[in-house]
Amino acid sequence: MPELSPTARQLIHVLDLLPHPEGGYYRETYRSAERVACHDGHTREACTAIQYMLCGDDYSAWHRIRSDELWHYHAGSPVDVHRIVDGIVVTQRVGDPLRHPGAAFQALVPAGEWFAAERADLGDHVDFALVGCTVAPAFQFSEFELASAATLAGLAPGHDALLQRLLR
Repeated sequence: MPELSPTARQLIHVLDLLPHPEGGYYRETYRSAERVACHDGHTREACTAIQYMLCGDDYSAWHRIRSDELWHYHAGSPVDVHRIVDGIVVTQRVGDPLRHPGAAFQALVPAGEWFAAERADLGDHVDFALVGCTVAPAFQFSEFELASAATLAGLAPGHDALLQRLLR
């Protein structure tokens, strides 16, 4: 674990968070017993939820999933969620709008969109961001696709530095 504040370390321990393949730490907290029909004709759980934490300079690398994902702010720094939409990068700040103007408590990433996220370092000595992510229909790692530089090439002209910086 990188050098973290006592608060960040304590949250990782208390919430029993594990390293996530795209970056950060997570723990699944809910998986619906209800099943729904999916785009591929199969059924699966209606919804999943996780607690997700970014610490220091860590980030959620560019990836996409086949379901809608709703991000919810819980504590710490705000998080900038970057999405590639029609050739441009759209950034939504997830945080407390009373403390961080322009932020919102929730942000939606529609199914199939490439996105990445990073903690907004506001110079306030907070070294973590804790959010929740709700996915419907339920998240499955088999539908998780991590981007490569070749995958993102040409998808958002003029945003090359951001695209490259948030790749694994």
